[in-house]
Amino acid sequence: MNQYGFIKVCAASVFGKPADIDCNCTEIINTAKKASDDGCSVIVFPELSITSYTCQDLFLMQNLQKATLDGLLKIKRETRDLPIVIIVGLPLVKGNNLYNCAAVLCKGKILGIVPKSNIPNHHEFYERRWFTPANIGYFQTITIEKEEIPFSSELVFQNEDSSLFSFGIEIGEDLWSVIPPSCKMANNGALMFFNLSASDITAAKNDYCYDLVKMQSAKLYAGYVYCNASAAESTSDMVFDGKCLIFENGKCLAENESLGLGKTSVIYGEIDLQRLNTQRLQNNNTCMVENADKYKISFRLENKNFIQERVEYCHPFIPADKNLLARRCEEILSIQSVALARRLETLRYPKVVIGLSGGLDSTLALLVSLRAVKLLGLSPETGILPLTMPGFGTTQMTLGAVKELCTILGFSNLREVDIKDVCTKMFDMINHNPQDYDVTYENVQARARTYVLMSTANKENGIVVGTGDLSEIALGWSTYNGDHMSMYNVNCGVPKTLIQFLIHYEALRPGNEQMKETLQKIVDFPISPELLPPGADGKEILQKTEEKIGPYELHDFFLYYFVRFGFTPEKILYLATATFKEKYSADEIKKWLVIFVKRFFTSQWKRDCVPDGPKIGSVDLSPRGSWRMSSESSAKDFLKGLE
Repeated sequence: MNQYGFIKVCAASVFGKPADIDCNCTEIINTAKKASDDGCSVIVFPELSITSYTCQDLFLMQNLQKATLDGLLKIKRETRDLPIVIIVGLPLVKGNNLYNCAAVLCKGKILGIVPKSNIPNHHEFYERRWFTPANIGYFQTITIEKEEIPFSSELVFQNEDSSLFSFGIEIGEDLWSVIPPSCKMANNGALMFFNLSASDITAAKNDYCYDLVKMQSAKLYAGYVYCNASAAESTSDMVFDGKCLIFENGKCLAENESLGLGKTSVIYGEIDLQRLNTQRLQNNNTCMVENADKYKISFRLENKNFIQERVEYCHPFIPADKNLLARRCEEILSIQSVALARRLETLRYPKVVIGLSGGLDSTLALLVSLRAVKLLGLSPETGILPLTMPGFGTTQMTLGAVKELCTILGFSNLREVDIKDVCTKMFDMINHNPQDYDVTYENVQARARTYVLMSTANKENGIVVGTGDLSEIALGWSTYNGDHMSMYNVNCGVPKTLIQFLIHYEALRPGNEQMKETLQKIVDFPISPELLPPGADGKEILQKTEEKIGPYELHDFFLYYFVRFGFTPEKILYLATATFKEKYSADEIKKWLVIFVKRFFTSQWKRDCVPDGPKIGSVDLSPRGSWRMSSESSAKDFLKGLE
């Protein structure tokens, strides 16, 4: 495991032979050596991998039992110098019973033996003919080479140097049971699970297994590594496919092609244990197991060959899959519009008063408002009053885009209210030089617009729908009691990088062909509050937000990993540098990350009094339901690692 909590794991479906112990062990040893060289810390092999699964009545033969134990000891000897945990399957006799087991080896030591709890005896499976189920809740030992080895179905293996490096084991049917053993092991601190399986392939069964592994990893906030027996098994009645899967909290990190013939199939995945641990802490829904310590097996391991290759997706709020993105956009727009419609219904159908700037945020808010009034059976002009309020920084192109969009959408009631005279009077009242383009110059305009909107709402029996997005709320990029304030904010849960995709989606919906070009222009405009004078021709936007505070794609990346997973700024910098290395230098990323951390901490006082709005995703900053911190909180310790 590296300093940022990443660990490399491996699933290897070995191409062995039934009852050929020497062949199988040689393949296991060679595969483990290769995985160790590749920086892997844990490798898992299929169920009964030393003997192969289909030995059947041969499991009861003394020759096979002795050869199996000899094979285990051979693996132990020949991997003693490898910095890797090896998990193999084998039949073992204890007392008068034969158990289907997993042996956990590390650096020449057998750490523990885990017997299978749920023994299938239905349809094509006859395991009860040979194997006894584990005694659930018992801790015992088994003697191997005069050494007492822990023997229990509930063992949790934990690295002495990092408690996050902890795992439990399930065998085949254990995962398919009503209450899998991994549930109890998760309560006892295991963050990863390794499943040694021998499940025959039938039509559609792989899809079901995929969903099982996915949901168990998500339910337990865990890494889950599944390794099935290969096609080398006997095909008398069943065919095995060698399917391997590696999941992290419901996300598939790696999988192989099933039904490969003639070779061992190996997959690798890098699991983020810090992320999983944070999600467990946030969920706060686990409970300690009674007598938990007796089930914990300590070991010490560090594989210095590990070089991290995992790179995070650059836009964590946006699904990479186009089909999923379309479904997600529809879902988000529906959440926003239904929430607004319900608020309007509660207030007895006030008119939506909305300020349009020609930018991304107000455009999305208008599209959402349009959906909401349609849900209520109202016409656009009956339910919505759009205003545009040009000031000293408004350009002809953004003003033109507002008028064009309203015409296409059928809003003949668009009001244009020039705020320059009001602002000039305010400058006189407070003795401010109008040629001084400072924060006062900007904020007077922002508050003038809010004043116009609020007063109009009073006059028209309406409510002001806010437009500020999640990214701006995180950075405090708003004028207090200006654009910071509204009566309901539909965009408060939507990050800036996602907004353009929502607008794209709306533009591509059937029946919206006319406004596609206009919406594309709005998406292409530079992001700007337009509070400073434009270029000489009145068209060019000179005040560009991202030049001052940094690219929103970086800030949204920072926001996601800071709030969602509680990562340190050092880890966020590490991830961002790897993710954006082709686009930004490490120094650039660090510069904008420092700005993000500082602005996030100094902006809580603005977040403490934001208006209501719908929660959209797992990252949300509402002080009422999602994010709480003191406005006096210091960022000093958070910035230390970036100095």
